[in-house]
Amino acid sequence: MTIKRVLSIAALVGIASVITAAQAPDPLLGTWKLNAAKSKAPFASGTTVFKGAGDTLEGIVDLVGTDGTKFHWTFSAKYDGKDHKATGSSPFGDTLAITRVNPNTVRIVSKLAGKQTIVQTIVVAPDGKTRTTTAKGTDGKGQPVDSMSFYEKQ
Repeated sequence: MTIKRVLSIAALVGIASVITAAQAPDPLLGTWKLNAAKSKAPFASGTTVFKGAGDTLEGIVDLVGTDGTKFHWTFSAKYDGKDHKATGSSPFGDTLAITRVNPNTVRIVSKLAGKQTIVQTIVVAPDGKTRTTTAKGTDGKGQPVDSMSFYEKQ
């Protein structure tokens, strides 16, 4: 076999790997229920639904604070790191920017009136059954946030 042929085969295998990875389902998609007992966060309960539509992530978030405050917000955003509007009562802000760090990790930067409030890092376990969300920064009321929420896929 010639070197040229070996390189051609290697290039085709590389391209096929990239295409397969690009077509892999997003492990973040689905319905996630907060396990408050395994979390270190100011929430007593919650559910998050992530749906994919093309290159867009749509989220529906419902949380209940330990003080009984109910939060509900939705968003539609691309993994482009640009600000996208959050609609509803998010405790973190009115816009968010989403970036994919790797296939199982997503970073969300929330802002309120253009000022960064919270940075969340969502990590889906390799088996896809659980995820953790760490949040650091300040909430919409200026209170410090340093939390970890543990979710189980439904």
